[in-house]
Parts: sequence; structure tokens; C-alpha cells
Amino acid sequence: MKTKYDTYNEWVSLFITSCETVLAGGLFYALFMLIKDTPWKQILNVPHYQVLLTVMLCYFIASMQVGVILYRRKVYAYQIMGKISKTILLFGILAGVVLEVGKFMDVWSYFYLAYLTSLFLCITIFRIFLRKMLKQYRSKGGNLRFVILVGSGENNLELYHELTDHSWAGYRVNGYFDHEPNPDFPPECPYLGKPTDVIKYLEKNANTHYLFCCLHSKDHEIIRPLIDYCENNLVHFYSVPNVRTYLHKRMYFNMMGSVPYLSLRKDPLSRTGNKLLKRTFDIVFSLTFLCTLFPIILLIVTIITKLTMPGPIFFKQKRNGQNDKEFYCYKFRSMKVNAQADSLQATKDDPRKTRWGNIMRKTSIDELPQFINVLLGDMSVVGPRPHMLKHTEEYSKLINKYMVRHFVKPGITGWSQVTGYRGETKELKDMEGRIRGDIWYIEHWSFGLDLFIIYKTVANAIHGEKNAY
Repeated sequence: MKTKYDTYNEWVSLFITSCETVLAGGLFYALFMLIKDTPWKQILNVPHYQVLLTVMLCYFIASMQVGVILYRRKVYAYQIMGKISKTILLFGILAGVVLEVGKFMDVWSYFYLAYLTSLFLCITIFRIFLRKMLKQYRSKGGNLRFVILVGSGENNLELYHELTDHSWAGYRVNGYFDHEPNPDFPPECPYLGKPTDVIKYLEKNANTHYLFCCLHSKDHEIIRPLIDYCENNLVHFYSVPNVRTYLHKRMYFNMMGSVPYLSLRKDPLSRTGNKLLKRTFDIVFSLTFLCTLFPIILLIVTIITKLTMPGPIFFKQKRNGQNDKEFYCYKFRSMKVNAQADSLQATKDDPRKTRWGNIMRKTSIDELPQFINVLLGDMSVVGPRPHMLKHTEEYSKLINKYMVRHFVKPGITGWSQVTGYRGETKELKDMEGRIRGDIWYIEHWSFGLDLFIIYKTVANAIHGEKNAY
């Protein structure tokens, strides 16, 4: 059932999309005026207003298709960036096809690339600014949503903190109902009475928006009238499952036909659209790099390597990939040929490394041949780093949930690597931290997050990393 709040969100999305459509058109016009009296004007084959209207229509379609999430009460910057990236990618392809097929303009020009880049920056600034203003408005008491809790189990107690820890989310929890008061609940969340008193409370407090119920199924005679009342009085009813007795982490609701079930984690990369987006980016990114910069780097590395140490230029090693499938991972050789290459991890003052090899490791140049692995489909540009077979065998027995990282393709770089868990794992807790980071990445994947990790990787390579050895 669609409520007035759903309609409100649709109007907000339409307003933001409309503003951005005008922004897309205005930016195109501004760039066109800059090239008006230059030879660049020749890229347009029809009057500029015709191209302008086409661009605006394509952006409106792309934005409405991807959607806007910045009005959601608990949403973070990287999620907003992910939506923006998808919108610009879809818009770039859609507008490019229409403009090229219609022979409106040359979309293979630097002008079109500059336009898309500028539009990405403008939309990012616009949405982040709107999000900041909305957070300030809610923090000051605007656009509030009032909540009551029915049941005081551990789930509802944790839910209370999720709702109230950030004032900018705009939630106000008026209190909780249960058969007995729960001393674990803070004074700010008062005890309002027994579950049988809920309907009387709702009748007197018509501004209640959400009701979260975690009563046991044995209380079904109380729960059913609550559901009926909420459905008939525009109160959102949510059932909070009691699974804390055997699961102490968040769960995710899914449907298999008409049967509901809970999963242990979100898995964005299980969706066909996300897998296609990530694989397309991997192919384009790796192919572009391998056809442009890589031949030059390969020539330089080959010359210096041959002058500084005997042996092959490349080093290949079997590692565990997606679904624990073994594959050969390629690197530039940074060590002397040795018998411990497949069993012993590199250390800071490892005698097997050469001076040139140390430079390659510090700047991550030794990892660049893995773009070949990306193109072959064994790896992705971003993902959990692939481990040696020996390490996978050992750590899978020592660290709980270690194998979860193998649900996705390994990456050249990853979330753990840009958040301090790169390099040698001296203690078990170091590897545990890396695994936590890998699982977090799998659960929170977005295209925007991948772009952020790539940016951090490049920045770290330029500045140098103390853990890169």
C-alpha cells in the first residue's frame, strides 16, 4: 500500500532529477559557448539547441531509471556516489548512442568526455550539498518520524540505538511497550505500558509513523490486531525477528516466490546488473591500461630487471580465486629466484628482494601485470586480494568466516589494502582485520566504492606506503 510518505519521496526524486536535468543542459550550453568561436564547434552537426534538448531528455531518463537516494534517512556518501556514477555511466552511453546514431555530434571527441567529467563533478557537488542541508534540517527537528517499539528484546534495544544515535536521521522514539519494563532500556526511551495498550496509545497519538514489533509468535493474538490497526491508520508496521539467540549480526530479508527468508549478509554482486557493470568496467579499464601505459612500463621494467638480476621478467603463482578456484596470478618479479616463493610471505627486510624489486613493491608497479588476470576474468580491478594456496589452507582453519572472501573475484587492490591492512601479516589479528575488511567490502559493494578505492590506491602509490614491501 502506497502511503503519503512514498508519494513524498517520489516528488522529491522528481524534483532533484528535474533540477539536475536543467543543470545538465546548462552545463552543456556553457561548454558549447566556450567552443563557439573555435574549430571545436565543428563537432556539432545540427543546431546546438537540438543537441541540448536531446542531452537533457537522456539525462532525465537515466536519472529516473537509476533513482535518487539522498533523501533516505540513513544513507552515506559512498552510496550517493555509487548512484551518481551509475547515472552518469547510463547517461553517457544512452546520450552517446542517440547523438551518434542521429549524427547530431561527434561523441568520440574530447568535448564529450570533458562534458561527462564536468557533469559528474557538478552532480556530485549538488547532491552532497542537498544531503548536508537535509541532515541539518532534520537535526534541528524538521521532517521528523515518530516511532514506538513493541517488545523490549535485544533486537529492539539495538534498533533503538540505530534510530537515535544520529540525530540527522530524523527519528524520535517515543517509548516501548512490553509485558514488563526492561531495565536495559535507557531513561530516554520510557516504558509506555503492556502490548495490549498499544492501540489505545496510537489512537491518542495519531502522529506515530512507525511501529517496530519484536514480540514472540506466541503473542499472535496481540500482534494481529496491531497489524490491522496500523494498516488501516497509515502506521508503518515492521516485524523484527527474534534471532539473537543464535545470530548476533544483522540479517537481510529476501523472498523466494511467496516464501520469506533471512540471509546473513547483503550480496550486491549477486545481482546480474551489478555483475555486468563491474565486469564491463574491468574489461574497459584493464584493456585501456594494457593498450596504453603497460607497454611502456613493460619495456622499462624489462630493461632494468635484466640489468639488475637474472631470471624471468614475470613471476606467476597459483592463488585462490572466486569460489576457491585456483588460477595463476601474474606479477613483475621483484625477488631473486628462490624455492620459498610459494610458501613464505615477503617481509620488510627480506633478503630475497632486490633494490629494484623494493622500488616496484613500494610503488605497486609489480602488481600491474594482474590487469592481464582481470582481462582473462580471473580477477577484478577491485576486490579482496588473492592469497597463496598455503595461506588459504592455513588461515581458513584459524579464522572464522575466512572463506566468505571467495564469494567474489579477487582484486588488484581492495578495501583492506587502502585502510591499513596491506603487506605482511605478522600476527593473526592482522589477517583477521584484513578479512573483516574484505567481508565489509562484499556486503557494501557499489560502483562508487570501487572508484573511491581506485583513487585511494593511486594516491597511496604516489605518496608511498610503509606497509608496501
